[in-house]
Amino acid sequence: MPLTAIINADVVLENKILRRADVVVKDGKIHSVGVPIGNDFPGGIIDGKGLTLSPGFIDIHCHGGGGHDFMDASAEAFIGACELHARHGTTSILPTTLAGDEDELLDTFRAFHESKGKNPDGANMLGLHLEGPYFSREYRGAQDEKYITDPSPAQYRRIFDAADGCILRWSAAPELPGSREFGRFLTQNGIVAAIAHSSATYDDVLAAFDDGFRLVTHLYSGMSSITRVNGFRVPGVVESTYLIDDMYAELIADGCHLPPALLRLAYKCKGADRLALVTDAMRGAGMPEGESVLGSMKRGQPVLIENGVAYTADRSAFAGSVCTADRLVRTMVHGAGIPLVDAVKMITLTPARILGIGRKKGRAEAGFDADLVLFDDNINVKMTMIGGWVISTFK
Repeated sequence: MPLTAIINADVVLENKILRRADVVVKDGKIHSVGVPIGNDFPGGIIDGKGLTLSPGFIDIHCHGGGGHDFMDASAEAFIGACELHARHGTTSILPTTLAGDEDELLDTFRAFHESKGKNPDGANMLGLHLEGPYFSREYRGAQDEKYITDPSPAQYRRIFDAADGCILRWSAAPELPGSREFGRFLTQNGIVAAIAHSSATYDDVLAAFDDGFRLVTHLYSGMSSITRVNGFRVPGVVESTYLIDDMYAELIADGCHLPPALLRLAYKCKGADRLALVTDAMRGAGMPEGESVLGSMKRGQPVLIENGVAYTADRSAFAGSVCTADRLVRTMVHGAGIPLVDAVKMITLTPARILGIGRKKGRAEAGFDADLVLFDDNINVKMTMIGGWVISTFK
């Protein structure tokens, strides 16, 4: 592995920014931060030119990009989407599925295993995120209704076995029959259990938290809020997320799914230590606007990309985003007024902690993986480094 120094950069640490510092990378790890390299440095030197250097972005919810969807179930799709997102600063990614045909899901597992480690210019695939098929039909959003069902031990055990260890998180609605057992199954097998597309009440969410559901998928999108039962107001998933201090939540900060006021509210209530920024990107990320497909090309649904977001064909709802990770940070900083240090934490250290990898990824500190991103004041990515290597697709 090359010995490299990135000099003259403003380095984003966990709680502050270290101005005009040097960072040395050795053997795929960060060797030192803030120690001047001197005139006789034996390795390569990258001049940061006063730009900002942060830990690499970690996207734990992404369906595709660059014209590819992970459910296309091909190595080409996995590699192509990961390369697109790496160009925008994503160094680690969780390819994400949709509720779909089970055979198609198994093909996706095979494509993941076939392509993992074979995309040197793309984001590192940590594992898979299964979004569905155990959802509320009422809050299914753009998920295809014909595939939505209740958790079945026979089915989810079959899927788990076929995945051969590649599932890192699974999103489901906790109010469905069998969901409590499902949550315990996920937790026992080291899979992050997340609440999504759900009509749950506070009592449902509290029980789900006890069963291992510790993350809420795309807060505000596809979930219940305050409802009335026999005249009485009942908190939904949104309010439950705020009430349960240790519950994590995702935000799609693309500037479309949530207005600045709701981004600020979530930040005020949960803080950067409990919020993760995610793209929820579909194949249209990085592509021209116009007609596209949500899900696989074979069985997916037609969508329309307009004004920086994907819509269902009838324009009645959003159908995923066309966002990249740099846009998430840009929106939080310049749109919602969130401090850069906290915006970066929400796309680096917090998602790393959610996945249980916060001791090796998510920080620009000695001993951590040398996954780094260099960007300007408008969060335009100028360089992406993954495992100590500057990828060939950097700007």
